[in-house]
Amino acid sequence: MSPKSLFSFSLTALSCTAGLAAANPLREQALELFQPLPSTVPAVKDNPITPEKIDLGKALFFDPRMSASGVFSCNSCHNLATGGDDNLETSIGHGWQKGPRNAPTVLNAVFNAAQFWDGRAPDLAEQAKGPVQAGVEMANTPGQVVATLNSMPEYVAWFQAAFPDQPDPVSFDSFAKAIEAYEATLITPAPFDAWLNGDDAALSGEQKQGLSLFIDAGCASCHGGVNLGGQDYYPFGLVETPDAEVLPSGDKGRFAVTATEDDEYVFRAAPLRNIAVTAPYFHSGKVWELEAAVSIMASSQLGADLSEEETAAITAFLHSLTGEVPQVVYPVLPAETSGTPRPDGAVQR
Repeated sequence: MSPKSLFSFSLTALSCTAGLAAANPLREQALELFQPLPSTVPAVKDNPITPEKIDLGKALFFDPRMSASGVFSCNSCHNLATGGDDNLETSIGHGWQKGPRNAPTVLNAVFNAAQFWDGRAPDLAEQAKGPVQAGVEMANTPGQVVATLNSMPEYVAWFQAAFPDQPDPVSFDSFAKAIEAYEATLITPAPFDAWLNGDDAALSGEQKQGLSLFIDAGCASCHGGVNLGGQDYYPFGLVETPDAEVLPSGDKGRFAVTATEDDEYVFRAAPLRNIAVTAPYFHSGKVWELEAAVSIMASSQLGADLSEEETAAITAFLHSLTGEVPQVVYPVLPAETSGTPRPDGAVQR
Protein backbone atom coordinates (compact mmCIF):
# COMPACT_ATOMS: atom_id res chain seq x y z
CA MET A 1 0.00 0.00 0.00
CA SER A 2 1.42 3.41 -0.96
CA PRO A 3 1.93 6.11 1.71
CA LYS A 4 -0.89 8.10 0.10
CA SER A 5 -3.28 5.13 0.29
CA LEU A 6 -2.17 4.37 3.83
CA PHE A 7 -2.98 7.92 5.00
CA SER A 8 -6.38 7.91 3.28
CA PHE A 9 -7.26 4.49 4.70
CA SER A 10 -6.30 5.54 8.25
CA LEU A 11 -8.26 8.78 8.05
CA THR A 12 -11.40 7.08 6.69
CA ALA A 13 -11.23 4.14 9.09
CA LEU A 14 -10.88 6.34 12.15
CA SER A 15 -13.68 8.67 11.04
CA CYS A 16 -16.11 5.78 10.64
CA THR A 17 -15.48 4.26 14.07
CA ALA A 18 -17.53 5.23 17.12
CA GLY A 19 -15.78 7.75 19.40
CA LEU A 20 -15.17 5.71 22.54
CA ALA A 21 -14.39 2.50 20.67
CA ALA A 22 -11.83 4.35 18.55
CA ALA A 23 -10.19 6.09 21.48
CA ASN A 24 -9.16 3.05 23.47
CA PRO A 25 -7.25 1.09 20.77
CA LEU A 26 -5.62 4.29 19.56
CA ARG A 27 -4.57 5.16 23.11
CA GLU A 28 -3.10 1.70 23.63
CA GLN A 29 -1.11 2.13 20.42
CA ALA A 30 -0.04 5.64 21.43
CA LEU A 31 1.14 4.53 24.87
CA GLU A 32 3.56 2.13 23.21
CA LEU A 33 5.19 5.10 21.46
CA PHE A 34 4.73 8.10 23.77
CA GLN A 35 4.69 8.82 27.50
CA PRO A 36 2.76 11.55 29.29
CA LEU A 37 4.70 14.18 31.18
CA PRO A 38 5.39 13.35 34.83
CA SER A 39 3.40 15.19 37.47
CA THR A 40 6.54 16.18 39.40
CA VAL A 41 9.86 17.80 38.53
CA PRO A 42 12.10 15.10 37.03
CA ALA A 43 15.35 14.13 38.70
CA VAL A 44 18.54 15.36 37.04
CA LYS A 45 21.73 13.30 37.02
CA ASP A 46 24.41 14.46 39.49
CA ASN A 47 22.39 17.53 40.43
CA PRO A 48 19.91 17.14 43.30
CA ILE A 49 17.16 19.69 42.81
CA THR A 50 16.25 21.84 45.81
CA PRO A 51 14.04 24.93 46.18
CA GLU A 52 17.12 27.05 46.86
CA LYS A 53 18.81 25.83 43.70
CA ILE A 54 15.67 26.44 41.63
CA ASP A 55 15.32 30.00 42.93
CA LEU A 56 18.97 30.74 42.24
CA GLY A 57 18.74 29.24 38.75
CA LYS A 58 15.68 31.33 37.99
CA ALA A 59 17.52 34.53 38.92
CA LEU A 60 20.49 33.54 36.75
CA PHE A 61 18.21 32.61 33.85
CA PHE A 62 16.75 36.12 33.77
CA ASP A 63 19.91 38.09 34.64
CA PRO A 64 21.37 39.94 31.61
CA ARG A 65 24.54 40.71 33.58
CA MET A 66 25.66 37.15 32.86
CA SER A 67 26.46 38.47 29.38
CA ALA A 68 29.45 40.69 28.61
CA SER A 69 27.20 43.48 27.36
CA GLY A 70 24.72 43.31 30.22
CA VAL A 71 21.99 43.04 27.58
CA PHE A 72 21.36 39.34 26.98
CA SER A 73 20.07 36.71 29.39
CA CYS A 74 19.08 33.08 28.87
CA ASN A 75 15.52 34.35 28.55
CA SER A 76 16.51 36.54 25.60
CA CYS A 77 16.73 33.54 23.27
CA HIS A 78 14.51 31.21 25.33
CA ASN A 79 11.70 33.59 26.18
CA LEU A 80 9.22 31.90 28.50
CA ALA A 81 6.50 34.26 27.30
CA THR A 82 6.83 33.14 23.67
CA GLY A 83 7.09 29.36 23.80
CA GLY A 84 10.55 29.14 25.35
CA ASP A 85 12.30 30.44 22.23
CA ASP A 86 12.74 33.82 20.54
CA ASN A 87 10.54 33.38 17.42
CA LEU A 88 13.41 34.48 15.16
CA GLU A 89 15.02 32.58 12.30
CA THR A 90 18.29 32.67 14.22
CA SER A 91 18.99 34.48 17.47
CA ILE A 92 20.48 37.96 17.86
CA GLY A 93 23.39 38.13 20.28
CA HIS A 94 26.39 40.18 21.38
CA GLY A 95 26.97 43.26 19.26
CA TRP A 96 23.72 42.42 17.44
CA GLN A 97 25.39 39.54 15.69
CA LYS A 98 23.18 36.89 14.14
CA GLY A 99 23.63 33.31 15.33
CA PRO A 100 23.94 30.31 12.99
CA ARG A 101 20.90 28.27 14.05
CA ASN A 102 17.33 28.59 15.25
CA ALA A 103 16.99 28.60 19.05
CA PRO A 104 15.20 25.47 20.33
CA THR A 105 12.60 25.85 23.05
CA VAL A 106 13.76 25.46 26.64
CA LEU A 107 10.34 24.14 27.66
CA ASN A 108 10.54 20.41 28.46
CA ALA A 109 14.19 20.41 27.31
CA VAL A 110 15.08 18.38 30.40
CA PHE A 111 13.58 15.35 28.62
CA ASN A 112 15.93 15.57 25.63
CA ALA A 113 18.74 13.02 25.45
CA ALA A 114 21.15 15.85 24.61
CA GLN A 115 20.99 19.57 23.94
CA PHE A 116 21.49 21.72 20.82
CA TRP A 117 20.58 20.66 17.29
CA ASP A 118 23.79 18.66 17.03
CA GLY A 119 23.64 17.19 20.55
CA ARG A 120 27.01 18.62 21.57
CA ALA A 121 25.89 19.19 25.18
CA PRO A 122 24.92 16.05 27.13
CA ASP A 123 22.66 17.89 29.57
CA LEU A 124 21.17 21.26 30.45
CA ALA A 125 24.08 22.23 32.70
CA GLU A 126 26.56 21.91 29.84
CA GLN A 127 24.12 23.66 27.54
CA ALA A 128 23.91 26.60 29.93
CA LYS A 129 27.66 27.12 29.68
CA GLY A 130 27.68 27.30 25.89
CA PRO A 131 25.78 30.50 25.08
CA VAL A 132 27.51 32.37 27.90
CA GLN A 133 30.87 31.82 26.24
CA ALA A 134 29.80 32.01 22.57
CA GLY A 135 31.05 35.18 20.90
CA VAL A 136 27.85 35.58 18.91
CA GLU A 137 25.62 35.09 21.94
CA MET A 138 26.58 36.36 25.42
CA ALA A 139 30.33 36.69 24.74
CA ASN A 140 31.37 36.26 28.37
CA THR A 141 33.94 34.12 30.15
CA PRO A 142 33.60 31.80 33.15
CA GLY A 143 35.97 33.99 35.15
CA GLN A 144 33.99 37.14 34.41
CA VAL A 145 30.72 35.43 35.33
CA VAL A 146 32.16 34.29 38.69
CA ALA A 147 33.62 37.75 39.34
CA THR A 148 30.25 39.35 38.61
CA LEU A 149 28.45 36.97 40.97
CA ASN A 150 31.01 37.36 43.75
CA SER A 151 30.67 41.15 43.54
CA MET A 152 27.09 40.97 44.81
CA PRO A 153 26.71 39.73 48.41
CA GLU A 154 23.13 38.60 47.86
CA TYR A 155 24.19 36.28 45.06
CA VAL A 156 26.98 34.87 47.24
CA ALA A 157 24.44 34.10 49.97
CA TRP A 158 22.12 32.45 47.45
CA PHE A 159 24.92 30.24 46.15
CA GLN A 160 25.85 29.26 49.70
CA ALA A 161 22.25 28.25 50.38
CA ALA A 162 21.95 26.34 47.09
CA PHE A 163 25.33 24.57 47.34
CA PRO A 164 25.98 24.22 51.09
CA ASP A 165 28.41 21.30 50.68
CA GLN A 166 30.66 23.07 48.20
CA PRO A 167 33.89 24.57 49.61
CA ASP A 168 33.61 27.33 46.98
CA PRO A 169 29.89 27.62 46.19
CA VAL A 170 30.23 30.41 43.62
CA SER A 171 31.67 28.65 40.58
CA PHE A 172 30.87 28.35 36.89
CA ASP A 173 29.84 24.72 37.41
CA SER A 174 27.43 25.73 40.18
CA PHE A 175 26.13 28.54 37.97
CA ALA A 176 25.28 25.98 35.27
CA LYS A 177 23.77 23.45 37.68
CA ALA A 178 21.49 26.09 39.19
CA ILE A 179 20.19 27.03 35.74
CA GLU A 180 19.69 23.34 34.97
CA ALA A 181 17.65 22.93 38.16
CA TYR A 182 15.38 25.82 37.21
CA GLU A 183 14.97 24.67 33.63
CA ALA A 184 13.98 21.20 34.87
CA THR A 185 10.83 22.82 36.31
CA LEU A 186 9.77 24.19 32.91
CA ILE A 187 7.44 21.37 31.92
CA THR A 188 4.16 22.02 30.17
CA PRO A 189 1.33 19.47 30.55
CA ALA A 190 -0.82 19.52 27.42
CA PRO A 191 -4.18 18.15 26.23
CA PHE A 192 -2.30 15.21 24.71
CA ASP A 193 -1.09 14.24 28.20
CA ALA A 194 -4.63 14.36 29.54
CA TRP A 195 -5.74 12.12 26.66
CA LEU A 196 -2.90 9.66 27.25
CA ASN A 197 -3.96 9.57 30.91
CA GLY A 198 -7.51 8.56 29.95
CA ASP A 199 -9.48 11.74 29.22
CA ASP A 200 -11.21 10.94 25.91
CA ALA A 201 -12.54 14.48 25.56
CA ALA A 202 -9.07 16.08 25.74
CA LEU A 203 -8.55 15.64 21.98
CA SER A 204 -10.95 16.56 19.21
CA GLY A 205 -11.95 14.10 16.53
CA GLU A 206 -9.63 15.77 14.02
CA GLN A 207 -6.74 15.63 16.49
CA LYS A 208 -7.29 11.90 16.99
CA GLN A 209 -7.33 11.47 13.23
CA GLY A 210 -4.06 13.40 13.04
CA LEU A 211 -2.51 11.24 15.76
CA SER A 212 -3.49 8.09 13.86
CA LEU A 213 -1.91 9.48 10.69
CA PHE A 214 1.16 10.56 12.65
CA ILE A 215 1.64 7.00 13.86
CA ASP A 216 0.76 5.20 10.62
CA ALA A 217 3.02 7.40 8.51
CA GLY A 218 6.03 6.62 10.69
CA CYS A 219 6.46 10.11 12.18
CA ALA A 220 6.59 8.58 15.66
CA SER A 221 9.67 6.53 14.78
CA CYS A 222 11.72 9.73 15.17
CA HIS A 223 9.28 11.79 17.22
CA GLY A 224 8.38 9.41 20.05
CA GLY A 225 8.89 9.27 23.78
CA VAL A 226 7.85 11.79 26.39
CA ASN A 227 9.04 14.80 24.36
CA LEU A 228 7.94 13.45 20.97
CA GLY A 229 11.50 13.73 19.75
CA GLY A 230 14.81 14.95 21.13
CA GLN A 231 16.12 11.41 21.66
CA ASP A 232 18.22 10.56 18.61
CA TYR A 233 19.84 11.86 15.42
CA TYR A 234 18.68 11.47 11.82
CA PRO A 235 19.70 12.70 8.38
CA PHE A 236 17.62 15.65 7.20
CA GLY A 237 16.58 14.62 3.72
CA LEU A 238 16.44 10.88 4.28
CA VAL A 239 14.31 10.35 1.15
CA GLU A 240 14.31 13.72 -0.61
CA THR A 241 16.70 16.60 0.03
CA PRO A 242 14.82 19.74 1.11
CA ASP A 243 15.27 23.08 -0.59
CA ALA A 244 18.74 24.59 -0.06
CA GLU A 245 17.27 27.44 1.97
CA VAL A 246 15.71 24.97 4.43
CA LEU A 247 18.86 22.81 4.52
CA PRO A 248 21.82 25.18 3.96
CA SER A 249 24.85 23.36 2.56
CA GLY A 250 27.22 25.13 4.95
CA ASP A 251 25.70 23.65 8.11
CA LYS A 252 26.57 19.95 8.26
CA GLY A 253 24.90 19.36 11.61
CA ARG A 254 26.33 16.69 13.89
CA PHE A 255 29.38 16.31 11.65
CA ALA A 256 30.84 19.35 13.43
CA VAL A 257 30.74 17.36 16.68
CA THR A 258 31.85 13.90 15.54
CA ALA A 259 33.85 14.64 12.35
CA THR A 260 32.27 11.44 11.02
CA GLU A 261 31.20 11.46 7.39
CA ASP A 262 27.99 9.58 8.18
CA ASP A 263 26.95 12.48 10.40
CA GLU A 264 26.87 15.07 7.61
CA TYR A 265 23.49 16.83 7.63
CA VAL A 266 22.41 14.76 10.62
CA PHE A 267 20.48 16.58 13.34
CA ARG A 268 18.72 15.72 16.58
CA ALA A 269 15.04 15.05 15.94
CA ALA A 270 13.23 18.15 17.14
CA PRO A 271 11.01 17.63 20.20
CA LEU A 272 7.47 18.51 19.15
CA ARG A 273 5.92 19.71 22.40
CA ASN A 274 4.71 23.32 21.97
CA ILE A 275 5.67 23.15 18.30
CA ALA A 276 2.61 25.22 17.32
CA VAL A 277 3.95 28.24 19.24
CA THR A 278 7.66 27.98 18.39
CA ALA A 279 7.82 29.01 14.74
CA PRO A 280 9.96 29.35 12.67
CA TYR A 281 10.97 25.73 12.15
CA PHE A 282 14.03 23.56 11.54
CA HIS A 283 17.62 24.40 12.46
CA SER A 284 17.68 27.03 9.70
CA GLY A 285 14.50 28.73 10.91
CA LYS A 286 13.36 29.26 7.33
CA VAL A 287 9.84 27.77 7.56
CA TRP A 288 7.22 29.84 9.34
CA GLU A 289 4.04 27.80 8.80
CA LEU A 290 3.49 24.58 10.73
CA GLU A 291 1.53 23.05 7.85
CA ALA A 292 4.49 23.68 5.54
CA ALA A 293 6.87 22.07 8.05
CA VAL A 294 4.62 18.99 8.22
CA SER A 295 4.63 18.70 4.42
CA ILE A 296 8.40 19.09 4.20
CA MET A 297 8.99 16.40 6.80
CA ALA A 298 6.56 14.04 5.09
CA SER A 299 8.26 14.38 1.71
CA SER A 300 11.89 14.64 2.83
CA GLN A 301 11.84 11.98 5.56
CA LEU A 302 9.03 9.62 4.51
CA GLY A 303 8.63 10.14 0.78
CA ALA A 304 4.93 10.85 1.30
CA ASP A 305 2.73 13.39 -0.47
CA LEU A 306 0.11 14.51 2.04
CA SER A 307 -3.28 15.83 0.99
CA GLU A 308 -4.49 19.12 2.44
CA GLU A 309 -6.90 17.19 4.68
CA GLU A 310 -4.14 14.92 5.99
CA THR A 311 -1.80 17.85 6.60
CA ALA A 312 -4.56 19.69 8.47
CA ALA A 313 -5.29 16.65 10.65
CA ILE A 314 -1.64 16.13 11.63
CA THR A 315 -1.28 19.84 12.30
CA ALA A 316 -4.39 19.72 14.50
CA PHE A 317 -2.80 16.88 16.48
CA LEU A 318 0.40 18.89 16.91
CA HIS A 319 -1.67 21.71 18.42
CA SER A 320 -2.68 19.28 21.18
CA LEU A 321 0.98 19.34 22.29
CA THR A 322 0.75 23.01 23.28
CA GLY A 323 0.94 22.91 27.06
CA GLU A 324 0.40 25.11 30.08
CA VAL A 325 3.55 27.09 30.85
CA PRO A 326 4.34 27.44 34.56
CA GLN A 327 3.42 30.84 35.90
CA VAL A 328 6.56 32.95 36.05
CA VAL A 329 7.01 35.88 38.41
CA TYR A 330 9.93 37.96 37.19
CA PRO A 331 12.65 37.82 39.86
CA VAL A 332 14.07 40.86 41.62
CA LEU A 333 17.81 40.51 41.09
CA PRO A 334 20.68 41.48 43.40
CA ALA A 335 21.96 45.02 42.99
CA GLU A 336 25.38 45.76 41.50
CA THR A 337 28.19 47.05 43.70
CA SER A 338 31.26 49.14 42.97
CA GLY A 339 33.11 45.88 42.35
CA THR A 340 30.72 44.56 39.70
CA PRO A 341 32.42 44.38 36.28
CA ARG A 342 31.12 47.01 33.91
CA PRO A 343 29.25 45.93 30.75
CA ASP A 344 31.14 45.81 27.47
CA GLY A 345 29.13 46.18 24.28
CA ALA A 346 32.05 45.88 21.87
CA VAL A 347 31.70 43.27 19.14
CA GLN A 348 34.27 40.48 19.47
CA ARG A 349 36.32 39.86 16.32
